[in-house]
Amino acid sequence: MVIVLCFVGVITFHLVSALLKNNAEQQIEQTAIHASGRLEALYQQIDALSNQVATNMYVQQMLLKTVGGYSPSFKEKQELMHIANSFQAYSDGIHSFELYTNDYRRLFPLDEEKLDARIDNQWIQRAEKAGGKMVWIGRDPKAPGYFLAVRQVRLMDRWFSPGGYLVIRINRDYFQFDDYFDDKKGYIVLTDANETLLFSNYQGDWRQLFHRERPIIQSRKQEYLIVKKVSALTGWTLTIITPVEVLTEGVSVLKNALLLSGTIGFLIFLAFSFSLSTMITQPILRLTKAMQRGKNGEFIESPPISSSTVEIRQLNETYNALVAHIKHLIQVVYEKELVRSQAELKALQAQINPHFLFNTLDALYWSLVEKGDEESAQFVLNMSKLFRYTISVTNRDEWVTLQQEVDHIRRYMEIMKLRWGDRLLWDIVVPARFLHVPIPKLLIQPLVENAVLHGIGNKKEQGSVLVTIEEDDSYFELTVKVIDDGVGMSAKTQQEIERLLNKKEPDALKGEGMAIVNVNRRLQLYYGEDRKIMIESEQGKGTCISFRIPKSGGIR
Repeated sequence: MVIVLCFVGVITFHLVSALLKNNAEQQIEQTAIHASGRLEALYQQIDALSNQVATNMYVQQMLLKTVGGYSPSFKEKQELMHIANSFQAYSDGIHSFELYTNDYRRLFPLDEEKLDARIDNQWIQRAEKAGGKMVWIGRDPKAPGYFLAVRQVRLMDRWFSPGGYLVIRINRDYFQFDDYFDDKKGYIVLTDANETLLFSNYQGDWRQLFHRERPIIQSRKQEYLIVKKVSALTGWTLTIITPVEVLTEGVSVLKNALLLSGTIGFLIFLAFSFSLSTMITQPILRLTKAMQRGKNGEFIESPPISSSTVEIRQLNETYNALVAHIKHLIQVVYEKELVRSQAELKALQAQINPHFLFNTLDALYWSLVEKGDEESAQFVLNMSKLFRYTISVTNRDEWVTLQQEVDHIRRYMEIMKLRWGDRLLWDIVVPARFLHVPIPKLLIQPLVENAVLHGIGNKKEQGSVLVTIEEDDSYFELTVKVIDDGVGMSAKTQQEIERLLNKKEPDALKGEGMAIVNVNRRLQLYYGEDRKIMIESEQGKGTCISFRIPKSGGIR
């Protein structure tokens, strides 16, 4: 955050600094245009007044006479001077006028100095080429405190032929621009087309700045912005010299404002960061401690968090849900181990002395074979295999293949067939490709036994039991069905069994529903809590018990 504030502050400072400098440059350029316009107005004022003197009727008549060889009298010269002075009063920039004849003789002021002695011949030639327009000369060589300009007087009554020359002496302070800048905020340098200095309030060497091409230069250990404006009317150059530090006065204020706002923003950021970190870290620390206790085996739910942060509340709720799920899984494993231990205990108690029992059955089998009683011998053999399959309790024998479970069911049905005779019909339909699928031992046989004893046993007529195993539509699971056409279940009995299946209470019911509830609980222990036995029964027509198992096996 601090880096972002610094970055934004630097970018803002540079952008605003550049904007202020550009605005200042544009303002100075406008000032240069305004000053140049003022300069041209002053120049045009002198040009207009001198033109009025040159075109005055009395002046024109007197010069026309001098062209014909006439020499004005003293009184006539005074009249000429009086006319010139009357025009001079209209401008405080004109110090005096000097009128010369075509042969360079002075008419006024009253002395005998000639024009070519007063100004250089090059200015006379320029005046002649200008055709009556005013020509700027520059500093008066005889009085450096003044400027000179000259124009040729054309005679209007003689087809504008040359009639003489009018020299204008201009006060040096006429072109003043002190009211534009003081000596701290900017300087103005005015030069004519010949680079003669007309005005300057710059204390240093203005020529050092004048010939630089770069807009910003350095002089006297200070940077200056140079703006030049050349007049199209006079050809004069107006140069405005502005210290860069004047342009950037607002930048220092901006810099201080940015520093102040950045400091305030940083303090606000620290305050909010501390507040937010307190809101976030404290709940996370409590949650971390709860997780550390869980690492040590203490699965205790974290207390509810009254945090405004949705993510932290969700994290706490997710952890509590995880703790609850782990507790549930521990309970499931405990119940599974308890059921397994109980089953092993019951099997051990039922064995008594299995080897003695098996040896006795084998001796009885061979005795019946020797006597030729094949039917009884087969009955004893089936019973021996049935006992071996049932009372085997090793972990290796806990899971069997579907082939082994089906063979066990066949032996059981053959024994029941001896008891019920033609009254019992049965069949097992299992595709051969599923016989290798692993399945918990005695998962199907109790349901078959339940169908024989409670379905067909309570029926006076002939009954049938059908066991089918088929592939589910998903191709990943098998559907096991035990179907009988016995007496069926009443609606009340069916509701009671469904209630017990949902409550998972295997010991709460005796008789018909006990086997169903026990098998359902084993199904959930081995394949997950989402497994459940489905019951379809109609009293007087029969019952169908079904469940699904994955072909890949379950929890071992």
